[in-house]
Amino acid sequence: MVTKESKTKKPKILPKKKAIPSILASDKKKEIKKVKKIVSSKKSTSSIGKEKKEKKTTRAESKKERIILRIRVRAYESKILDASVKQIIDTAMRYDAEIVGPVPLPTEIKKYTVNRASFIYKNSREQFEIRVHKRLIDIINPNPKTVEALTNLSLPSGVNIDVKML
Repeated sequence: MVTKESKTKKPKILPKKKAIPSILASDKKKEIKKVKKIVSSKKSTSSIGKEKKEKKTTRAESKKERIILRIRVRAYESKILDASVKQIIDTAMRYDAEIVGPVPLPTEIKKYTVNRASFIYKNSREQFEIRVHKRLIDIINPNPKTVEALTNLSLPSGVNIDVKML
């Protein structure tokens, strides 16, 4: 026969921890040195950040040297717009200009709601909309010949052009 006392488990007694040997202590010293190096490198990165800011100003200066001719073309009809954009690009390519685009910009939609009748019948209405299609072309470092050719370019009516020098 088995007694109840033998069935119960006795808690295990863990041995006491011994002092850290000298090998582990030297590892801790190495870890402390690594942490100090990391902290000192973070302090030095703040000075590196200042150097990066200085580099950014030099980049901005280099961007100022680069001239960009930004052309925004707008029209109500997309086919006429695409034809005029192609004409602008062909003219710029003829004078060996570096071109970025054409970039299609979002179509601007203006909606107008009008009453059909003049007096009553408010529920009867018509809606009209005007769509303005837009394209963006960048010409980087254009020659004077390129600029002159673009100013002498004749485009169809209904095409609006905005030119900016950046």
